[in-house]
Amino acid sequence: MKTVHMVAFLVLVVGGLNWLALGLFQWEIGDLFGGSADAVSRTIYIIIGLAAVYELFTHKSNCRECSSGGQM
Repeated sequence: MKTVHMVAFLVLVVGGLNWLALGLFQWEIGDLFGGSADAVSRTIYIIIGLAAVYELFTHKSNCRECSSGGQM
């Protein structure tokens, strides 16, 4: 499950960088693949969304900081 966690984390980082680029430069990663309406771009966005859902439900059990019960 560590591999799945790391892939989901990497995909979330890409998604976060996409949001940063959109906010700062009004440019999306999906523009490289024909815009957000294109099937490839939509597939990428779906994968990023699924990674976020996966991390939402599994992060606490996968993260050493969260599972140790330590305080922030």
